[in-house]
Amino acid sequence: MDKSAADAFVWAKACGKLSKSFYGKNSEKLFAVHSLSELYGLLFSGDVPALPETLLAKEIEEKAETAFLSDYIDFLNCYDKPALLPVTLLELYDYNNLKTFAGALCMHESERPSFLDLGKYALLSYDKWPEIDKITENSELSWYNEVPEIAGQQVLDSKMDFQYLAKLWKSACACELSVREQTKALIAREIRFSNILWVLRLKVYYKMNSEEILPRLFFEDSSKGKEDFLAGDAVKILTKDTSKIDDWKNWKYKEYINPCVNAEEWELDPRWVEKCFQNSLENEYISLFHRNSLSSLALVCYFKIKQNELSNIRSITEGLRLGGE
Repeated sequence: MDKSAADAFVWAKACGKLSKSFYGKNSEKLFAVHSLSELYGLLFSGDVPALPETLLAKEIEEKAETAFLSDYIDFLNCYDKPALLPVTLLELYDYNNLKTFAGALCMHESERPSFLDLGKYALLSYDKWPEIDKITENSELSWYNEVPEIAGQQVLDSKMDFQYLAKLWKSACACELSVREQTKALIAREIRFSNILWVLRLKVYYKMNSEEILPRLFFEDSSKGKEDFLAGDAVKILTKDTSKIDDWKNWKYKEYINPCVNAEEWELDPRWVEKCFQNSLENEYISLFHRNSLSSLALVCYFKIKQNELSNIRSITEGLRLGGE
């Protein structure tokens, strides 16, 4: 199928899938359920499995994610050569799978962990378990060829995160000219938000100082500091006090901070900011999806919309499971 025909076919199919999805205002239906059984019935056809709450929650999450991946891979397969960015988005699963595998090997587990298989798009050789050097061989992650000590795993996970973000940004910069600027703006905004949230979490939850946080941010060019295209907004808030509302009154994203009732008791809530960022991005995904029907950007936005839906499903299953204990 040539690209223009594939773009039209994929967009029409994606529209059909999204019409049955729970995003935007339709996500309210997800948050209105009162039990895992009710959630299962909302998401899937057929009888609800007779499983304990913990296993039913896991079944819902895995079934929803597997269905999404199957649909998304089918979309990619419509192209003789899929665009780089939609494939790069999918490869995040491989990066996360490797983290899981390395963690299991750190703990000397003999059974291979469950993982999400990307088929022909997989970067890793999962059948080579438990030889991590064989799993990553001939891939962009081939440098990860030894089982790390538990204390060193976080360092390697961070290295993988930076490598993935660099690839994501490079892929966005290489997309087709017709949507390149829109795509770069979208991915840049995501990375900026990710950097900002990383700063807020480390300051609020771990009480880290600026010197400790700075190496954990992803820069386009670290020599630019506050002027960096991707990390600049995060660098600018390193010295702000998360317990003083006045420090945030002139912040670029001040509308995203949690309300202040009592200034003496107020503390910035990273979860509140994250939710506001997610809502803002989702609105952008929806708008861009409908405005760019015949381009790779439509598939990128479809991926992002469905990822938000899956994140909501995980939050709801966790809440319902804990509520039932």
